[in-house]
Amino acid sequence: MTPLLAAILALALPAHAATSDFTASYKGGSSSCGTTYQIKGKEPADQNKHPVFIYMVGTSDTYDNAQAMTAVQGMADRGYVAATIEYPNAAMGFCNTLTARSKCIFDQSSAQSAVAALCSREHADCGKGMVVGGFSQGALLSILAKNFDNRVEAVYATGAHKNYIIYNVNACVGNGKRVLPSSRLRVVNGENDLYGGGTQAGVRSSSEALTGYQCNGTSCLQGNGSGWRMVLKSEVQDGSADHCYIRANSCLSNQNNLDPGWATGTAEWTLNGNLDWLTQFTAR
Repeated sequence: MTPLLAAILALALPAHAATSDFTASYKGGSSSCGTTYQIKGKEPADQNKHPVFIYMVGTSDTYDNAQAMTAVQGMADRGYVAATIEYPNAAMGFCNTLTARSKCIFDQSSAQSAVAALCSREHADCGKGMVVGGFSQGALLSILAKNFDNRVEAVYATGAHKNYIIYNVNACVGNGKRVLPSSRLRVVNGENDLYGGGTQAGVRSSSEALTGYQCNGTSCLQGNGSGWRMVLKSEVQDGSADHCYIRANSCLSNQNNLDPGWATGTAEWTLNGNLDWLTQFTAR
């Protein structure tokens, strides 16, 4: 990358606004919502009311890892009360488990849910809309979010598939199987993600199952940016667009070492490109 191009891209990113840190808790679980889990967030340091952004990491990841906090900071900079949510993620689950975990987080009718904790914040206005992002299992919980809170307007899902080895989850997260319309879902998967079969054809099929949009090639984004996008090996620094393309050096690397292109770039597959996409669906 030339110095001139780097300078142009830097100007395209949102200014690092003044933000404040906060913590909270909620009652979550895999069946009943009876266990206390943590919430960590950032919000604009002003007196205005803001829409809400929620992020969830994948199986066995630390809920406030670099991936989560980079997304949270990015949305706080864009004018959101933004938070990453801890949940019982030691193992993957079938649809009944995923549905229970998502409900504990997003249950609009429960005073103990994570959305209740966030929407009650002084500078949060969930009436302006909520947008959600997640990785792997966290992406699936995100896709299910609108089942439990109709204020969820759009979802950015990475590493999201219809099948995870023994866990076939298409019955609850597939196109037409959940409340969230596919016109408000963007799925971004690596071209050699093993959960998509490790091939472009397999990843394409999995992305099509979740979104309902069918295209040849590696991109099937619609007019409003929903749909799916495949990340190519040539686009990531380590040359491995696997399940963890977000990280430097694939899924075997430290979860806090991020691919620099994903973390700081502006293309459709990057964090900034997708956070920008989410912002069109909420009032500001």
